[in-house]
Amino acid sequence: MPRHFVDLTEAAALPTGHFQMTARIVRDLVAHAATGVVHGPAGTGKTFAVEAALEALDALDPLARPRVTVLTFPARPTMRMIADQLLRELTGTENPSSRNRFDLTTKLVGLLATPMRLVVVDEAQRLTGDCIELLRHLHDHPKTRFALLYVGGDGCWEVLSKEPMLRSRVFRRLPFSPLDPVKVPALMRRYHPIYTEADAALLAEVDSSYGHGTMRDWAVFTHTAASLCADQGITTVDETTVHNAYALLGGGLQ
Repeated sequence: MPRHFVDLTEAAALPTGHFQMTARIVRDLVAHAATGVVHGPAGTGKTFAVEAALEALDALDPLARPRVTVLTFPARPTMRMIADQLLRELTGTENPSSRNRFDLTTKLVGLLATPMRLVVVDEAQRLTGDCIELLRHLHDHPKTRFALLYVGGDGCWEVLSKEPMLRSRVFRRLPFSPLDPVKVPALMRRYHPIYTEADAALLAEVDSSYGHGTMRDWAVFTHTAASLCADQGITTVDETTVHNAYALLGGGLQ
């Protein structure tokens, strides 16, 4: 299982609809060598869900298991940067600076033909239209066969959907969103032991004041609250612990 944000210990992976659907989407993309997009606001669990789905691929039959490459680029990368980094990840070697984008692309076509691969582009909202077109060209090339997954935060789908050639080829798409406030207390009781016996109204208040339905915020709060519980020698978060956690997380002393 992937590590939780801030290396939170004892936390469980919540089987939310988004978490389970991500696993299905990754399997579908691999099975059909297709293109997919997982996107949504920061902190809603996209990266954790994708990492868990990638780990689950290890259970596939070796003949059906793809080789996975995960890429992350800085803001507004160039086409050559995309080609260079992808080729470097596939070969494990540096590319001579004298090689231009066209040389790199030709080499990539051969490498992406076989064996079956899954290329994951994280922070996809940073891509330019030219870079998106390069990846689409590689994916659509008659000699290549690989699955392509774009993962991104705020603005990701807006960036990708501006490219008609890509949008029309998206086989699976999953927009993440914050947790439903009504479901948060029950989910948090499954998330970490300090919430198992906690008051539902207290958990709802934490979500309203700090968590806002985002797993990253809940991880930060839980890390802080669990430390305070340990200091107090208690196993369940209470109102005092919550207010002390708020003080450590920018809420100020009361």
